Amino acid sequence: MSADMSGQRSLWQSVQPYLEKESLAAFFLGISSGFPFAMIGATLTTRLAQDGIDKKTVTAFTLAFLVYNLKVFWAWLVDGVRLPILGSLGQRVSWMLLAGALVMAAVANLALVDPSADLGATVLAAVLVGAAGATFDIVIDAYRIETLKPYQLGTGSGMSQYGWRIGSTGAAALALVMAARTGWSAAYLACALFALPAMITAVVLGEPVRHREPARRRGIREAFSAIIGPFGEFFRRDGAWLVLLFILLHKVGDTLANLTFRLLFDDLGFTNDEIAIWDVGVGFWALLIGVFIGGVAYARMGLKRSVLLALVLMAVSNLSFAALAAAGHSNLGMAAAIGFENIASGYGGVVVIAYFSALCDLRYTAAQYALISASASVLGRFATGTTAGGLIEGMGYVNFYILTTALALPGIVLFWWMSRSGLVDAAMGTAGEVEARDVSAVS
Repeated sequence: MSADMSGQRSLWQSVQPYLEKESLAAFFLGISSGFPFAMIGATLTTRLAQDGIDKKTVTAFTLAFLVYNLKVFWAWLVDGVRLPILGSLGQRVSWMLLAGALVMAAVANLALVDPSADLGATVLAAVLVGAAGATFDIVIDAYRIETLKPYQLGTGSGMSQYGWRIGSTGAAALALVMAARTGWSAAYLACALFALPAMITAVVLGEPVRHREPARRRGIREAFSAIIGPFGEFFRRDGAWLVLLFILLHKVGDTLANLTFRLLFDDLGFTNDEIAIWDVGVGFWALLIGVFIGGVAYARMGLKRSVLLALVLMAVSNLSFAALAAAGHSNLGMAAAIGFENIASGYGGVVVIAYFSALCDLRYTAAQYALISASASVLGRFATGTTAGGLIEGMGYVNFYILTTALALPGIVLFWWMSRSGLVDAAMGTAGEVEARDVSAVS
């Protein structure tokens, strides 16, 4: 059964996976995945600003996020190292409990430091939250992929994104509300409880059914194999290097555009209230709608067609901001551009994440997904940090957003060619294979 045979299902069969226990589990995993990011993001920025820390120092704390991009270097531990005592619960469950406990401890440590008294300790505490959060993400991604059946990858990815948004937004809001009443220390300690949904989910569901244990390592050679094995397996597949090229290229234009929207809004004279209403308000609900559409489309259209459509929509959405830049200050234009962009991003996020999940070998899910997720954003972020401002100054916003649309074309063409040539199927991992029991579940 190919990935695209899922398009034969009825609408009800497309929606039904949202209500299945595996998809609901992905939602709770997403909640826990989102909150550490919020603790060292806007929440910490607000705390530092209220403690009188200067702006240059505050913005430097964003470097703590770099730890998330480095997670590929220790992700193999989650696949290959069996924990003492806890290991009897299973490889994924034991690591979920350990990583969750580390995140709670790291957030508690951040709660107890005083930025105004010891800035160095605060820097270290933020980095530790980033390292623990990245490790938690490694385990959560592996558990999600191995728990979901192949036909659930789309809806499960969507539910995970719903959870991530609720977890990050909920933790940030709770921290602000509590900090105003009880202080930042109590606020952070309360937010540490957001790690519990993933930990409880792992205990209740137990070890993922589709988890595959790699060969046991007992010596130095075997330990070295544990490190390079996941990457060696991936690059031995037909078309693996082209798949990696697609992962690197597919989001360059989209990332360039997304990270410059606030500059455009400011130059067009939008007020903070207008930005809050249209960008934050409309954007939030449009993203949730896009996520739902993505889950249904993945189930009905299949992997290849839904991903190709996502790439086209994300490219075209950049043109809406070229139109906004040409039109000038327009609330209706901003609402339309933000709405379309967030629906496209929500839809694309679901189906592309589902595809990336399907690329994993079930023996090395943690390490391989860490490699894929880290590669997916590196070029776009580097290009934005080094060229975006100069390009906008040199060619203006309209031409800049047209350029970002053009930069998306190589990824679209490459994926189309990979689909036509069979390389999408040839490079698929065991996580994307439809097993006999899954066929009966959806037929």
